[in-house]
Amino acid sequence: MGGHLPDPAGAVDVDPARIEKMFMLLTATMLAAFLGALGYASWGMGMHLPGRAGEVATAAVRSTPPFDEPGVYEIAPGEYDVVVLGHAWAFEPREIRVPVGARVRFRATSADVIHGFHIEATRVNAMLIPGQVTEVVYTFDAPGEHLVICHEYCGVGHQLMSGKVIVE
Repeated sequence: MGGHLPDPAGAVDVDPARIEKMFMLLTATMLAAFLGALGYASWGMGMHLPGRAGEVATAAVRSTPPFDEPGVYEIAPGEYDVVVLGHAWAFEPREIRVPVGARVRFRATSADVIHGFHIEATRVNAMLIPGQVTEVVYTFDAPGEHLVICHEYCGVGHQLMSGKVIVE
């Protein structure tokens, strides 16, 4: 038989080595395409994981700067720091106002359990882990309102945890 499997109908001779080579080629092609898409998203589109900016003692987060005074702070013309504290079941501040075109650095953490921080219609999507400071930088190019939601289940009031970013 020489490595070929006979077809029960006797019409076609199937070569398992050829089929295996085709699947290996298909697998290698798909792997290259996925790695290419990952590289394009990382370098071409500037998408990356939020930076780990530091740690803060979870028990003292509400008394540790800058989380003792959550809010929006202009640090230079056209640059803003937004300090966000997530806790059951709210974000502080609940409303964030920034100008169009400003470079906004979100510095956020959680005071209790893991929360999500997602600003709809943007690429801002981060995890707020107790004791870990998360930083995300974003520039809002158009005016409007964006809903901020928690995308990690954080307890019975999870569905109430929201806020908004108003770009003026």
